[in-house]
Amino acid sequence: MSERSNAVMLRFDPALASLRDGLSVALQIGGTLWVANDETTHLERLTIHNAAPGDQVRCDEHKSFALGKYLDLPLEEADAEIDIEGVAHAPDSGYLWVVGSHSLKRRKAEADKSAQKNIKRLSTVVVDGNRFLLARIPLVQQKDSYVLAAEVDADGRTAAQLNGNEFGNDLTTEIGKDEQLRDFLRIPGKDNGFDIEGLAVIGSRLLLGLRGPVLRGWSVLLEVEPELERGSTDTLVLKQIGPHGRHYRKHFFDLHGLGVRDLCRSGDDLLILAGPTMDLDGPVTVFRWRGGFNADEECVVFADQLETVLEVPFGHGDDHAEGMCLFDADGQGGEVLLVVYDSSAEGRKHGEADVEADLFVLG
Repeated sequence: MSERSNAVMLRFDPALASLRDGLSVALQIGGTLWVANDETTHLERLTIHNAAPGDQVRCDEHKSFALGKYLDLPLEEADAEIDIEGVAHAPDSGYLWVVGSHSLKRRKAEADKSAQKNIKRLSTVVVDGNRFLLARIPLVQQKDSYVLAAEVDADGRTAAQLNGNEFGNDLTTEIGKDEQLRDFLRIPGKDNGFDIEGLAVIGSRLLLGLRGPVLRGWSVLLEVEPELERGSTDTLVLKQIGPHGRHYRKHFFDLHGLGVRDLCRSGDDLLILAGPTMDLDGPVTVFRWRGGFNADEECVVFADQLETVLEVPFGHGDDHAEGMCLFDADGQGGEVLLVVYDSSAEGRKHGEADVEADLFVLG
């Protein structure tokens, strides 16, 4: 089983120091590392400075990209988070894909409130319209770095998002017809409700990992193929790719009762970061599905078809692994996985705005 080989120091703008407390995604593209805090409407770009063997890798030169500049968010930026839970890069098309959780949320009980007020809070379910986001944004290389763009005149690429509004989108409309999943749309994510956490690109199709629901121990991945709506440059619709004309496919995985927290590709394999669907600290495991998605049909993948490659350490009330990506760090050797954490432990925080992420060499 793999163990932590090193750490990466992520350095944010001190004015945005709170970003380090809620990292939910990670993606390396060339010499840049893209991360996000799930309580914002931004993507964050850091520049990677590789280190000599045994030294700590540093990522800094922080630049924040407001997604409202490239996409039509239904709610004003200050009013509602996107709850960004997945980013993925499609190198052949030059797009960065982003997905929100698509989940409802239940208000929290607070220690300074009366019992009756807390009962009312726990009875209140909130819809944050920006969470219903599935979008692509052109990625443009500038010297040794990358920036986002609303459109690229040179090749006609444009930012676009799945057709929807503040109450849902075409994906939730389709799931609302699914006898197996539709009832979970009305349940908050942390109550085992519908909750996307994880995104991977497979050719022209996307894999969306669900933290919930977990159905009798089985986790769900959805496969979709977005395309531009006819006559539009900024609106995506879903192709019919599933059985009986469905606009999605369902794939079921035995992750020992855990839900998906993130996805990433490793060649022809799929790596799955799995953790509790409920509000628990752990366990957290990375599974490998060798040759994932070579077949054009729905799959049911049993535990003996998966390899356990990593047990990720977790804290007590902190250090919840939320995002991962393959990481090219000089001198590490082997296949290296970067893991970032929500609710970072105090020991990970350094200075005004720095936080450590972990590197693991996978066996």
